[in-house]
Amino acid sequence: MSKRSTATVRERPVARTTSVTDVVTVHSQTFVVETDSRMQVIDLTERVMALVRTLGVREGVVHVFSMHTTCAVFINEFQQALVADMLRFLEHVVAHDGGWLHNDPAHSDCDRMNADAHLRSMFLGHSLSLQVSGGEIVLGQWQRVLMAELDGPRARTLRLQAMGTS
Repeated sequence: MSKRSTATVRERPVARTTSVTDVVTVHSQTFVVETDSRMQVIDLTERVMALVRTLGVREGVVHVFSMHTTCAVFINEFQQALVADMLRFLEHVVAHDGGWLHNDPAHSDCDRMNADAHLRSMFLGHSLSLQVSGGEIVLGQWQRVLMAELDGPRARTLRLQAMGTS
């Protein structure tokens, strides 16, 4: 387990930019992330950066959206000890065996017994918006685009939509 964090390094520093045009383009794309544990955190930063670079949006916004109620996307630092702490925190705050009605056949038709995953995803969120400047997403030094699998292992579909000027 690494004790070091991964820094976000831009190819070009963010410069002050102004863009005035009447042409705004919108690009949308879905992609799939395979997970291999019931709960895990995956760093999507490089994948999202690569997708944005290929779309041709120079200045604008990109949205990343999880198409699942038990899979979240969020921004945080990606350091293995912190990731372990995140998972431990989520397990502590929302116990798997918490007597949830969603897991009780008398109250729900769900057979996955995954109420904890639904409740945990409420803390993290299902979408995020990022600025695009100079053709790249804007992140702080330690910020990473992360996905939390909360009911895996599964194939997860995420949708990326970039809007802006080229």
